[in-house]
Amino acid sequence: MITVEQLTKTFPNPGRDVVAVDHLSLVVPRGEVYGLLGENGAGKTTTLRMILGLLAPTSGYAEVDGFRSVESPDAVKARIGLVSTSAGLYQWLTPRELLLFFADLYGVPDETAAQSLDNLSRLFDLKDFLDRRSATLSTGQKQRVNLARSLIHDPPVLLLDEPTRGLDVLGSKVIFDFIAAARNLGKAVIVSTHRLDEAERLCDRFGLLHKGRLMHEGTMSELRMRTSCDTLTEMFLKGLSAADLLEARN
Repeated sequence: MITVEQLTKTFPNPGRDVVAVDHLSLVVPRGEVYGLLGENGAGKTTTLRMILGLLAPTSGYAEVDGFRSVESPDAVKARIGLVSTSAGLYQWLTPRELLLFFADLYGVPDETAAQSLDNLSRLFDLKDFLDRRSATLSTGQKQRVNLARSLIHDPPVLLLDEPTRGLDVLGSKVIFDFIAAARNLGKAVIVSTHRLDEAERLCDRFGLLHKGRLMHEGTMSELRMRTSCDTLTEMFLKGLSAADLLEARN
């Protein structure tokens, strides 16, 4: 469902170009939650932007459901639901108006959109505030609306960029439940996060990214056998060079 092949992004910089993503390759099938993990600046968000078709790669390609992001960006966007803590709501629209607006943008027929709205309202328990202005909603309520928005067009792929950032325990649980439901619906999911402990609870398979390169990839059992470490944090730290650790301390 998601294929990334030798994906590379280099940004021009005086003196020396910056390689944000370095020949990254991965595949995520339907029904799998893949954790794209690494520290801030590892290249996670840049990778997601290239998958979405928002950023052209320097070389390599990303493909969603058979469509390449550079060649068919609109087709790719139509097949992806994006969840990000930085995504806001139109404050003067109600959740009902907002969700139907996005359904219309994606070309969802009115009858299908109405049924999806009803299903998502029940799934995320939106009924009590479905017709209130978004400006009056709590952080948790806005979060649930954003999750519903990502599913209103029933996309086969979901990209989650730091989905629990700034959320409390209850808010994070909503995200965990959402990801479990997406897996059960057969969605291909990439979760981009630096919170390795949360990723262990969420994901089926993991890619540990450092300075744009994939250090390790596999299930927890595979990674434990390969690295002789018990946790993702231990695996990640073990993969860093002595120079990297010294730089981090400084």
